[in-house]
Amino acid sequence: MDELLIQVETLQNILISRATGGKEKDSEFIRLRHVLLDMDIAVKEFIPRFVRTCGNLNQFWQFIKKFDNYDERREYIKNEFHQLLEALKCKKIAPSDEFITKGLDKIDADHVQAEWSKALDRRSNDPEGAITLARTLIETVCKHILDDMNIQYDEAMDLPKLYKKTAEVLNLAPSQHTEEVFKQILGGCTAVIEGLGTLRNRLSDAHGKGKMGIKPAPRHAELAVNLSGALASYLLATWEARKEATT
Repeated sequence: MDELLIQVETLQNILISRATGGKEKDSEFIRLRHVLLDMDIAVKEFIPRFVRTCGNLNQFWQFIKKFDNYDERREYIKNEFHQLLEALKCKKIAPSDEFITKGLDKIDADHVQAEWSKALDRRSNDPEGAITLARTLIETVCKHILDDMNIQYDEAMDLPKLYKKTAEVLNLAPSQHTEEVFKQILGGCTAVIEGLGTLRNRLSDAHGKGKMGIKPAPRHAELAVNLSGALASYLLATWEARKEATT
């Protein structure tokens, strides 16, 4: 995200320079413009309109010259970029997100990493989609582990049953332990899975809603995504440790 922030600030500076008599090259403007237009949808709405509509610096000049002086042009461009820059600063990855991302990156499975990235991106602007993806992430991780261990499962199996099967294979089921503290912790993991299923059914976009349907807030999505990310990371770490112990 830091790199993207730098690129947006660079584009802003190019446009300010062009608007105040500078001789900037089209090639860099066009490259950076494409970077913005290819951004995550969560911040795409903040891209200034003139960046969307002006394909080169000459077109931008025809637009910006309607402002009488350099100060007006400079102030206008900065104001138009303000929301985009603030949105990018707010979307910087939190330490917990980064820790989980690194854990998932160790797994050679693009689909697992893709689910996590999409869930992170949608927490603020698409809470319903993020909640659906939080549940999908756990499903994907469970199936990835079971596939790797050549364990058969029913594709139509619901999440609690799928997780229970995976937990038993990894020796994470509460019934497999006698120490009360472990039973409580592992029972808590089971409760998280059941909660994700309920949250998804009540608040996500996975099912149609009536007139009184509950609309999830970003905080609901934040909870669902963080819980699923932490649990997915724990499952994968346990799976990796088990593999190392048997080699």
